[in-house]
Amino acid sequence: MEYWTSLASLLGVLAFCQTLLQLVFPPELRFAAFKLLNRISNWFSSYCYFDITEIDGVNTNELYNAVQLYLSSSVSITGSRLSLTRALNSSAITFGLSNNDCIVDTYNGVTVIWEHVVTQRQSQTFSWRPLPEEKRGFTLRIKKRDKKLILDSYLDYIMEKANEMRRKNQDRLLYTNSRGGSLDSRGHPWESVPFKHPSTFETLAMDPAKKGEILKDLVDFANGQGFYQKTGRAWKRGYLLYGPPGTGKSSMIAAMANYLGYDIYDLELTEVHTNSELRKLLMKTSSKSIIVIEDIDCSLSLTSRKNNTNGTNSTARSSYYDVGEMRGGGCVSGEDGAGGNNTITLSGLLNFTDGLWSCCGSERIFVFTTNHIEKLDPALLRSGRMDMHIYMSYCSFPSLKILLKNYLGMEEGDLDGVMLKELEDVVEKAEMTPADVSEVLIKNRTDKEKAVRELLEALKVRRAKNVGLREKNADDVEEEEQEKRALESPKEGCEFQEESCKEGKGNDEKDDVTIEK
Repeated sequence: MEYWTSLASLLGVLAFCQTLLQLVFPPELRFAAFKLLNRISNWFSSYCYFDITEIDGVNTNELYNAVQLYLSSSVSITGSRLSLTRALNSSAITFGLSNNDCIVDTYNGVTVIWEHVVTQRQSQTFSWRPLPEEKRGFTLRIKKRDKKLILDSYLDYIMEKANEMRRKNQDRLLYTNSRGGSLDSRGHPWESVPFKHPSTFETLAMDPAKKGEILKDLVDFANGQGFYQKTGRAWKRGYLLYGPPGTGKSSMIAAMANYLGYDIYDLELTEVHTNSELRKLLMKTSSKSIIVIEDIDCSLSLTSRKNNTNGTNSTARSSYYDVGEMRGGGCVSGEDGAGGNNTITLSGLLNFTDGLWSCCGSERIFVFTTNHIEKLDPALLRSGRMDMHIYMSYCSFPSLKILLKNYLGMEEGDLDGVMLKELEDVVEKAEMTPADVSEVLIKNRTDKEKAVRELLEALKVRRAKNVGLREKNADDVEEEEQEKRALESPKEGCEFQEESCKEGKGNDEKDDVTIEK
């Protein structure tokens, strides 16, 4: 009993002392003392600390998300306790730093320490936007002597790496402009679906030398931000893919998007009514994207400038300033397209690809495709608009070997030497598209030998057909030449008779003059 009495007395004394301290040292004084001790501690410490919170006021802190994504690449290797996440529209699972865990990172030879700090948030007062129950953030610890050396460049490096990782982890998106220029539920003129086309440059049926040239050009473009800024050029590039149907133009676009990690905007020009609407569509595209206009010769009429050059002077002057009105509604030109209601001009399309509006955004690629390059206006083909012209040819022997590997799993050494030589001799003259070759191989992919035999037979049939067409065309040309010569011969005779008549008439007039004298 005496023990408990003494304990109660002691607790009472402590409570009295605490009350006395609170009276003598008010909260303001205690806070100032704590701040002073913290400053003295920091003075003698060799480290400085930077807090990066998840929420900055009421907005999400982008730097927090970037740090979280950046550290996931190192945590997956060195971390012992990890958190797993999967982002929206992503097929990849990313690793993250667990709560109140640390990780060491190195940048330019300097060691830094990251700590993921998670604490419970105090009860919220009224807020327009409810905050999470947990307060999350990262604390960066750097030695004071290294602060000026790496802080700014290190954070820029983190943002860049995070953006790159985000593009790789996130699935590609394929956009198309809404029908009639309408907007979606979010007010955007583009509708999107996940882009899962499996085409790559490894599976693309094309000559390896040409493929390597295209890859080098793409890499130089993607890494050329400094070059474009130094030279004062907009960070964009144009590609024209032309050639017969079935030669892999769409597969090339998909391979470019998968290689660079870019989204694709498939622009349907027949759904765009004015130049102003075309500019608005361009403004709503994102950077690091490929803007595609397929079959440009069929989407709109691009030949009106050429057709109007044979008119009167006023017509010629009009076509010079009004660089051709384009009409929608299929592969038409001139009067045939007059029934459409589109008023996009060639000038509007040129400004879209190479004018001031093309600079809205950066790191964008324009790709036009056509089956008939001769139908396009030369102004659309010049450098600065279509920088690189890529001819998608018929299936060549190097392309054929790639297709045999893709569909049959056969390397060059797996084929009989005689069969390989026959394929090499016939494929160039057969003028068979990669799509046609692929169809023969797909139908017989379960029997490799049969597939190769039928492919060789199909190539021979196509070659014989092409030879017959060439001979027929040569005969037709010869017949046309003969008809032209036959038509020109009577005309020459008439001209000779007319000259003779004129000479005879002149002589008669001279005789009449002599008689009168």
